[in-house]
Amino acid sequence: MGKTTVAWEVFERLARRGLATGFVDIDQLGMCLPEPDGDPGRYRLKARALGAVTANFRDAGAQCLVVPGVTDPVRGIETVANAELTTCLLRADPAELARRITVRGGATNLIEALEHAETVDREPGLHVDTTGLTVTEVADRVLAQTGWPDPREPATRPLRRYSDPGEVLLLCGPAAVGKSTVGWQVFQQVQRSGRNAAFVDLDQISFHRPELGDHFRAANLAAVWHTFRAAGTECLIAVGPLEDPERYRAALPAAAVTVCCLDAGRDVLLDRATRRARGESPAPGLAGDLLLGQPPDRLREIVGRTRGTGDLHVDTGHRPVDEIADEVLRNTLYLRAGYRPLR
Repeated sequence: MGKTTVAWEVFERLARRGLATGFVDIDQLGMCLPEPDGDPGRYRLKARALGAVTANFRDAGAQCLVVPGVTDPVRGIETVANAELTTCLLRADPAELARRITVRGGATNLIEALEHAETVDREPGLHVDTTGLTVTEVADRVLAQTGWPDPREPATRPLRRYSDPGEVLLLCGPAAVGKSTVGWQVFQQVQRSGRNAAFVDLDQISFHRPELGDHFRAANLAAVWHTFRAAGTECLIAVGPLEDPERYRAALPAAAVTVCCLDAGRDVLLDRATRRARGESPAPGLAGDLLLGQPPDRLREIVGRTRGTGDLHVDTGHRPVDEIADEVLRNTLYLRAGYRPLR
């Protein structure tokens, strides 16, 4: 339906207007297995996690928060703690929606998607029709018809602290090194081994203009982990940029935190970054890809940045992703839980 694309356009506009604005992809707040009892689709889990990170955004001084997500076709939109919700449902004609799903590809079931869209169309509340409109035009309508936001003056306060046990693996490294791809493979392998695992992209739960840095990403990770842990999750794989790993250890004082730095040769990174810049992303649909559309000079600057430090370093150049994930798992705390490599 274009939720993420339109939400990112709204987010960038508000930031250019000078508002302290956050962005959270709500899908990132429900990537844990198994599914909680009585919560098919994890909609209530996502709402609880969103409430936890919303408190952090508020306490960090954010005036508004933009959140794209799919609504529960049975229960509708969940309430969210620490938030004054303004909701806007995007819709499109069935033929247009079918065309978009077909073009995007992936595993989306077309019949189920159209049935879900028909159900959502009957929900009360403000609807914006995206059929035949550009992203800019849809964002114009969303802001005009909702009258949102009506921001208050920012008021900062100390971020909430959590102390939840468990195992947390942080995968970091330079742009285009494969953090998300490897992290997702690690997540799948861990959950196939029988453990209740979760996955989070640090950026997708912590975008903010102006940038708030590692201390905020770490606080949001701790808030999400608190929610996942309460749902029975044993271990968490998180991917993203890490400037200071010690901030994450401080935010997760009761967890066993392992920092794994991924790396690859400069030529490999530049090739991957160039393909990402052309839109050949391994994870299409994620907001805020800073490589997208960048010129060659800028890409060379980005991939040439200093590498991170961690407990483990793994090379991702010219290797299959399952082999890389095996190496990560063989050298982390997950091995203690009985994980066995594929080979």
